[in-house]
Amino acid sequence: MSIKSIGILIFNDAEELDFIGPLEVFGMASNWVDLTINTVAEQTQTVKARYGLKIQPDYSFADAPAFDVVLVPGGIGARTHARHNSLILDYLRQQQQRGWVVSVCTGALVLSAAGLLDGKQATTHYTALDLLAENSQITVERQQRYTITPPIATSAGVSAGIDLALALLETWFSPELRAQVAERIEWR
Repeated sequence: MSIKSIGILIFNDAEELDFIGPLEVFGMASNWVDLTINTVAEQTQTVKARYGLKIQPDYSFADAPAFDVVLVPGGIGARTHARHNSLILDYLRQQQQRGWVVSVCTGALVLSAAGLLDGKQATTHYTALDLLAENSQITVERQQRYTITPPIATSAGVSAGIDLALALLETWFSPELRAQVAERIEWR
């Protein structure tokens, strides 16, 4: 499968760096490969992230194109809202039929609630590892910065999403693109 489009799922109280970090990585990569990045939410109303950043989603679930990848951030909103929201869970189940579903931080709890991590390895923020392990069908990787089990990928907390995004560039495109983007964003 050729990766050409990424949808960043946003919701109230999502952790900013969970989606902004990977967005920066994928956006930088789009300077060298054909890659479009958009935001998607349940509705197109403005979303307020955890620390007050307001984002106007590009698409609602109703009008979103079929993305090759959907990235799910974590944060308080993942724990308190997104993992209990049937519209979000249904959207992610549909997405898994079309392509990749990627989580950063406690976004893994949302993937777990949707049943997307059953039979897979996964990780999350260190404070949520035991909560993720409550689903006995998941092999929780407590020491991993990220896991990639196509078409699912998960990362540990917050800044680990940048490491995962770089690793996915290598998986989807090439080691050279990963290195080029890492150098450009000065990620060491």
